[in-house]
Amino acid sequence: MNSPRNASQHNSSFLSLKNLSWQKFKKLSVHEKACLFNRDHRPYHTIYPQQFDRSILDYLCTLATYIRRIAKSRAGVDFLSGLLSHKRAMLYFTQPSSRTFLSFYAACQYLGLKPSEVRDAATSSELKGESGEDTLRTFSSYFDLIIMRSPRQGFAEKTAHLLSSTERPIPIINAGSGKDQHPTQALLDVYTLQRSFERYGGIEGKKIMFVGDLMRGRTVKSLSCLLTNYPGVQQYFVTDPRLQISKESLEVLDQAGVEYQVESDFDRMIPLVDAVYMTRIQDEWSQKDEDPVDISKYSFREKHLKSLQPHAIIMHPLPRRSEIAVECDKDPRAIYWRQVRNGMWIRVALIAATFRADEEIANYYRRNLA
Repeated sequence: MNSPRNASQHNSSFLSLKNLSWQKFKKLSVHEKACLFNRDHRPYHTIYPQQFDRSILDYLCTLATYIRRIAKSRAGVDFLSGLLSHKRAMLYFTQPSSRTFLSFYAACQYLGLKPSEVRDAATSSELKGESGEDTLRTFSSYFDLIIMRSPRQGFAEKTAHLLSSTERPIPIINAGSGKDQHPTQALLDVYTLQRSFERYGGIEGKKIMFVGDLMRGRTVKSLSCLLTNYPGVQQYFVTDPRLQISKESLEVLDQAGVEYQVESDFDRMIPLVDAVYMTRIQDEWSQKDEDPVDISKYSFREKHLKSLQPHAIIMHPLPRRSEIAVECDKDPRAIYWRQVRNGMWIRVALIAATFRADEEIANYYRRNLA
């Protein structure tokens, strides 16, 4: 496993962030911002999926596989747990979460980081009127990493910029920010796709169908963006017109020259694709007077298994409601439970790379398991 290259270029970009005002930073394109948040061609702050090019994706996926193999033995677990035992992590989750929170918590434990948590802003001084920015600036004095999930759109980005200009900058990992981004979910989805298609030529050239609440689903936006790194991938967006993918997301695909289709016939598309990515209705973002959308005809039922290709897979970022019948769980092509475990490993890899422990892991793997 070779480390990502172009270190000097990306390191100088990161250093320039320290002297860039928030007003000027806000005017930059997302790609310009993404470059500023990387260091040594690895993510320092993990805020957007646009930070991950193909070389970084391949690197992190390989690192995650090394880690999961190392962790199969007690000696390996002991090695991993000593890598970052001198570091502390704050999990600041002010939006409801169980899977993502516990996935990151377990990832920290594997590397020996000592995790602490805030699960409700009402338990902090924000209840007294303190701004979220001041709260996290305070936390940065106590911890070496902040992993944050917030209903505030753009809050992770703003926090990363703020802490980069302080005398003690620490990395921020965005574990979900409003309706806009969920970069680590996209990482675990890519890792799942890669592992699922290892015997079928990899992710390149595959047909991926997104189904459900595509307008508000931040996991869909983030994965759709990451898939632009894989040549020949075709994307299909299948749902009720009121929940269809945004024009902004389609513009990202247009700029990347990606083939895609906006569809409404779910049953017709199932036999044509290699992966079905199901999502739930994100009604936590709905207005009180908004009429609910019936997506029963965009739900995966046991009968659909007959038309799904033998090598194809069914994915879901979870939690699910009724959009995938529980009868499908026993089919080996239903891999959403594997996605959950893949998420923990790719997050271990991301944290290790953030703290530059990745090369030590690779060396251990080569000495003991290669």
